Amino acid sequence: MVKSLIDSPEISSKSSRKLWMAAIKFPMYSVAIVPIATGTAVAYRNTGAINWSIFFMFLVSAVLILVWENLCNDVFDAETGIDINKAHSVVNLTGKKNLIFAIANICLLLGISGVFAISWIQQDIVVVSAIALCCFLGYIYQGPPFRLGYQGWGEVLCFFAFGPLGVSAAYYSQTKSWSIGSIAAAIIVGIITSLILFCSHFNQVADDLAAGKRSPVVRLGTKRSAQLLPWICAVIYGIAIVAIVLDFFPIWTAIVLISLPIAWKLCTFISENHERAERLLNYRFIAVALHFVIGSCLSVSLIL
Repeated sequence: MVKSLIDSPEISSKSSRKLWMAAIKFPMYSVAIVPIATGTAVAYRNTGAINWSIFFMFLVSAVLILVWENLCNDVFDAETGIDINKAHSVVNLTGKKNLIFAIANICLLLGISGVFAISWIQQDIVVVSAIALCCFLGYIYQGPPFRLGYQGWGEVLCFFAFGPLGVSAAYYSQTKSWSIGSIAAAIIVGIITSLILFCSHFNQVADDLAAGKRSPVVRLGTKRSAQLLPWICAVIYGIAIVAIVLDFFPIWTAIVLISLPIAWKLCTFISENHERAERLLNYRFIAVALHFVIGSCLSVSLIL
């Protein structure tokens, strides 16, 4: 049975607030916002118009679906015991696994209803089908009996859900068509979203090993994983530059290069501290910042 930390005498109200802020993970919701904003921005570049009601409906739906996924992940991780040392798990904070699971499913229902409304307005099932597939990928990441994240497939699932599917669905919701530009943007968004998940494994290698989770960092080791980070970042910037040269993106997209100091900080700090889990606890939020800045620059440049 999961025990709540809220009433624990060892945890002060100040510490409890910090744990709740860490559990809610407000910055992480840029992961839901960026694909919708980017896909819509590509659509604006190609058509010169935005359907704002569809955009905001999609945005709210995406956030609700991400709430579902985050809460479900806490529930499923509580079942395997991998989060036993994770004080900022919502399930560990409340001790109410069933309630959290029910709230998660309500969020999923509301999110899917919003996406279904978009398809109803368009009289086209493409958008709701794409997002339903995203939800399926989100479930098999941690949900039983699949738990593919435990086999090291989390980053791959994340790439497709938030990149090619998420961005392309947002583009299609505005244009009812596809474009090479939207695919290039989707690849960039997919890679930087997977980068967040990849970076989150460095501080939990011991817990992952104990629970039998074979994340990429566990498989490669922290040193080789840290050495891989600069190459991943180079691919992101390389795709952006190639897309500019081929005129899929405007020259304005070069403003993504202002995120280079964040990428440098992320890569160097993890490289220097890859074996010191206590120092890397919150460093995934640097990856979140990189995701947000690149995604924002990409969206703004396409609108300009």
